[in-house]
Amino acid sequence: MKGAPITVKCDCGAKRLVAYGETWECDQCHRRWNTNQIPSEEYWGIMTEMRRFRVKAIRSMVILAAIFVYLAFAISKSFFFLIPIVTSGWYLFYMPRWRQRVRRHARAVPNWELHPE
Repeated sequence: MKGAPITVKCDCGAKRLVAYGETWECDQCHRRWNTNQIPSEEYWGIMTEMRRFRVKAIRSMVILAAIFVYLAFAISKSFFFLIPIVTSGWYLFYMPRWRQRVRRHARAVPNWELHPE
């Protein structure tokens, strides 16, 4: 699994998104920053939690779609016409709350202090 990039801010003010496990040398002051200083268990634990959030959103939509497909075949084909309405409702009501929860959780993750090598 590929992890999310880490924002590394150099003391000189430069910023760069760096993948976990890689090093970055600042173009301005030539300091080297190594993301391996971040504890592996913490980083991958956060990545696992974020993946769980995404899976939960996808799973809810798949369940909703399965219900409507079942209703369309079992009861009436007219349920197919409700799928766009239900999907719109899902995007308008469920997804904004889901995004709020994900952002709130992302703001609560720890910040690590990296030291130049």
